Amino acid sequence: MAQLRIERDNPALWIATFENPPINLIDPDTIVELQALLAELETDAVVKVIVFRSADHDFFLAHWDVLADKRRTAEMPPGPSGLHPWLDVLVRISRAPVVSIAEIRGRARGAGSEFALACDMRFASLERAILGQFEVGVGAVPGGNPMVRLAGLMGRGRAMEVVLGADDFSGAVAERYGYVNRALPDAELSAFVDGLAQRLAGFEKHGIVHAKSLLDLASLPPDAAFPPALAAFFQSVARPGAQARMARLLAQGLQRRTAIELSLGKAVAE
Repeated sequence: MAQLRIERDNPALWIATFENPPINLIDPDTIVELQALLAELETDAVVKVIVFRSADHDFFLAHWDVLADKRRTAEMPPGPSGLHPWLDVLVRISRAPVVSIAEIRGRARGAGSEFALACDMRFASLERAILGQFEVGVGAVPGGNPMVRLAGLMGRGRAMEVVLGADDFSGAVAERYGYVNRALPDAELSAFVDGLAQRLAGFEKHGIVHAKSLLDLASLPPDAAFPPALAAFFQSVARPGAQARMARLLAQGLQRRTAIELSLGKAVAE
């Protein structure tokens, strides 16, 4: 079953909706679908904007599926960037010749947060959005190097708070910290994002692509910043301490629609 539903009613504005029950975990199939989508975004002459949404208002993208086939994940071939496929997705969405917008309702933690950070813009629901990098709380290192993106967005101290504190951040705090562009009342979020996306879709693609590429030069980390973080992630999750913490959380309901997943920032510190 496909995890991404792509709407192309307006050829210049695509809508991608995540739907991977029970809580929109990211797994190797998610990566494969995102790589296929990126190949289209990089070559389509008409599309200018893509909006990412979730069909589940409690979870935008929960986090990486820790029970996914580790051999399959390790053996996935590098993407066109030459990087591991997950890193490939993150760097290519940032550099794609379209504007990517994450509309965040529900939880975007771990790899879900990494994906949102890789998008060009992020808009969050005041009432429903929760963002965070919980990995340090389970003895791991975030693998998609959100550290380098967060430091650029919010400064070193706040990036330390997000990554090392491993806690949940509401939409309001995320806006104040620069984690997201804006946090809006939930009832207004989609209309705002649609309005901005339609505005951009009405502009000339040439101007969007070239202005974005110059912003990329000024603001994006080099691709070489990402592989060391993924290597550190794989090493850290193999440690006995991390495995014990993860096993405890799995036993308590991690990866299921439970109180643990709804309040993961609190759970990792208990």
